[in-house]
Amino acid sequence: MTDDEVDAFLAEQRTCRVATVALTGPHVTPLWFAWHAGFLWLTSITRSQRWADLQRDPRIAVVVDTGETYGELRGVELRGRAEVVGEVPRTGEPHPELEAVEQVFADRYTGGVVDRDGRHAWLRLKPEKIVSWDFRKLPMDRR
Repeated sequence: MTDDEVDAFLAEQRTCRVATVALTGPHVTPLWFAWHAGFLWLTSITRSQRWADLQRDPRIAVVVDTGETYGELRGVELRGRAEVVGEVPRTGEPHPELEAVEQVFADRYTGGVVDRDGRHAWLRLKPEKIVSWDFRKLPMDRR
């Protein structure tokens, strides 16, 4: 995919799979996300295995994909390090970086209502590597 196609794809998809490094090996969980200003934003329960993993080792891989048949498959893998943004857990302390992100997330998932529940906190992934695929672009004889 082109950079513009990656941006559009990440803006339209709703669920990602987040891989962290647990003490016992890889740990993968689905999450909702926001793609905003070149960052992948995740909100995570601070008392989760994922959160514990990332506090110990911030390396993260995220996959967003879609498609039913081989010729429809497309997706994006993002790799990098997660960093905490804002207070932990998030209760609503003003934070300029989070204002737009929280609204993008709320518009996408909660009907525009920003929910700062005191159990979640924000993680930001600035991708160090992005890999994408779009099998719809394959010639018909290769699908």
